Amino acid sequence: MFYREAGDFKTSYVNDSQTFPIQFDRWRYYAVLFVALGIVPFVINDYWASAVFVPFLIYAIAAIGLNILTGYCGQVSLGTGGFMAVGAYAVYKLMTAFPEVNIIFHVLGAGIITAGVGVLFGLPSLRIKGFYLAVATLAAQFFLVWLFNKVPWFYNYSASGQISAPERTLAGIALTGPEASATAKYLVCLGFVFVLAWLARNLTRGTVGRSWMAIRDMDIAAEIIGVNPLRAKLTAFAVSSFFIGIAGALFFSVYLGAVEVGEAFGINKSFLVLFMVIIGGLGSIFGSFAGAAFLVLLPVFLKNVLVGGLGWPTDLAAHLELMIVGGLIVFFLIAEPHGLAQLWRLAKEKLRLWPFPH
Repeated sequence: MFYREAGDFKTSYVNDSQTFPIQFDRWRYYAVLFVALGIVPFVINDYWASAVFVPFLIYAIAAIGLNILTGYCGQVSLGTGGFMAVGAYAVYKLMTAFPEVNIIFHVLGAGIITAGVGVLFGLPSLRIKGFYLAVATLAAQFFLVWLFNKVPWFYNYSASGQISAPERTLAGIALTGPEASATAKYLVCLGFVFVLAWLARNLTRGTVGRSWMAIRDMDIAAEIIGVNPLRAKLTAFAVSSFFIGIAGALFFSVYLGAVEVGEAFGINKSFLVLFMVIIGGLGSIFGSFAGAAFLVLLPVFLKNVLVGGLGWPTDLAAHLELMIVGGLIVFFLIAEPHGLAQLWRLAKEKLRLWPFPH
């Protein structure tokens, strides 16, 4: 059997604590990177970029950010859409105020601004938790959408109230605006996903991640053994908001190009990212990718099969999508709370033990 840990000898602490202890997993990881960097950029077109790859990568960043806060630290948040709006409007103001600065720094700056806003709205988590914290973050969602709608400075006093991304280039290649190619959009999003996923993986495996999980499992016991709840919770809000802010900045500048805050970053966006985390698996970086892939591919699959293949009405297919997502959320919450990531872990364990029963 090719999927075995036997024979993978570890002679150092570095090898013993590596992310992929089984050699086949490392090969699979390198194969995914090869496909993502060596094949997809040369065959991608506008349809696949706008319908599948770019939204998947952006939602994966947002799902990782929410998973850090909810899955690893145990702080429930329903304000993801509002924090994505902060990232979008922050990158818009930076792009228009400093047109000579590289777009990559604008996106990172938007993430830092969103991290500050996330810490501000994360302060109530020091006194409340659970349902009450969810309501507090939901209030942040509505407040931020109202703020960006009612204060004209945020959208540069535009008569329509919308914001549009000006064209920006990197090494002479347009990354935003109507001239941006599908390959450029895909590669810039892929670069952010790779770096942020690597950062999240190392944070969650280190001291910071262990303090988050201690607060999640039992905050009183964690405080007794020396974990600072103030530092742990606020760092979780800061890192989570940083990721979500970058996702919002990319969603506006690279993917859509023009947004209106109520339509693009309403409460539905918060629930969508939350559903990705629930279906993919709480407390799992892989689960964030799996949930994002599932909820991005599901509408495309239903549209092509039901509408394009069987001739169903579009609204019927959309309603069926909501029913499927709702049913899956109920199923995973009851049967497998750790989502697709846990199913993947169980499958790998079965392969490692096969043909033995246990």
